[in-house]
Amino acid sequence: MTISTRKLILQINGILLIFAATTGLFILDILGIFFGKGPASRLLEGQEYIGIGSLESHGLALILGILLFHAEPTRSWHITAVAIHILLGTSNLLLWQIFVVVNSLPIGYITTILHWALVLIQLIAVFQSEKDVSS
Repeated sequence: MTISTRKLILQINGILLIFAATTGLFILDILGIFFGKGPASRLLEGQEYIGIGSLESHGLALILGILLFHAEPTRSWHITAVAIHILLGTSNLLLWQIFVVVNSLPIGYITTILHWALVLIQLIAVFQSEKDVSS
């Protein structure tokens, strides 16, 4: 696998993560926590403070997406991407009921499938790249 292909994989990964995180941040978190609107509003109603975990996780996913988009195509960045998507994909599976409660099953299916597809693609990139060499 060429360096430019691996760079493209990281950039596409970053774009997808940025899009999903931004969507979750605004549609679920900000609308639900601060305005009582959107899919998460009935879950958060009267206890908006429980939204902190979702707000933080979507914010961190946004930051990680930006970092992946700008990352150099080194093995360590592909391993980082694998770890990110294992965490997010596993969280989706373990807490699947949240998608049912906020009536967002299609989003759950799409994001979970994308997380595990990106794990696979990034693992291929890991095994197709040379070990990182420190200068």
